[in-house]
Amino acid sequence: MLVTIWDSKATAVIDSVGAQLISYKDADQKEYIWQRDPKFWEKSSPILFPIVGNLRNDETIIEGKPYHLTKHGFCREKDFSVVSHTSCSALFQLTDSEETKAVYPYSFRLSLEYQLKDGVLTIHYQVDNRDDRTIYYCIGAHPGFNCPLEDGSAFEDYQLVFEQEETASSIVYDLEKLQFDPNVRKPLLNHCRVLPLSRELFKDDAIFFDSLKSKRVSILHKQTGRGVEVGFPDFATVAFWTPYPADAPFLCIEPWNGSAVLAGEDDIYSHKQNIQVLGVESSKSYYLTIRPAAMS
Repeated sequence: MLVTIWDSKATAVIDSVGAQLISYKDADQKEYIWQRDPKFWEKSSPILFPIVGNLRNDETIIEGKPYHLTKHGFCREKDFSVVSHTSCSALFQLTDSEETKAVYPYSFRLSLEYQLKDGVLTIHYQVDNRDDRTIYYCIGAHPGFNCPLEDGSAFEDYQLVFEQEETASSIVYDLEKLQFDPNVRKPLLNHCRVLPLSRELFKDDAIFFDSLKSKRVSILHKQTGRGVEVGFPDFATVAFWTPYPADAPFLCIEPWNGSAVLAGEDDIYSHKQNIQVLGVESSKSYYLTIRPAAMS
């Protein structure tokens, strides 16, 4: 089911399958979201839950028992219930089932609320513990943005612009062992806010920053200064991805609480980096914002 929300400055469309954002257009009908061309990537903005990235051999240990969970978890393919829908907001929910408990034993409710206000799209993620014990989970966002955003431009005409000046390195992903190695890093930011885009940045898969101060980042054209901004105040880390070496015309901005398996990490689920912990009858919220942007 496709659900459309709008205000005077923007329109968004969400697919109930995965509660996935599939369109975000400004008042001029400029489309910011990647349109799911299977030649490059058949998704546009999947929710990553209850894992982010891959586990070692797609397996983990939860409360002493082995479970099989594939990359990014199961929510991407689930049809969420549409709980409410107004002109400018929509609420989607998914709860545990026998099928989810076969791979993830906890009782939970995952809610995604989309709201447009003055052209800014806010996504409110909420996890509720419906179990009689503490639950653990990872959660991440994976929106893909058209890049280039302007006709006649190229991917390399754009740059990432961070909220604050940063000195940071990316943890390198080992494509043979399928894990991030925190001891192998690529320095990418040195007392600056700007990272020019190139295909070569992504030759080892995603670039993954685990120590940024910034909680906002924009994809901006180097000359016009126009693009899109993502805010992620409640996420510990952020990664960026586009397929390599394909000339895919999009870039994903991925705020994460959790990550693919790390070198040196064991297979116990509750030990994962940035694992989220939620007590009985508790809930936790996370916010993401998307808006058109211009160089300040």
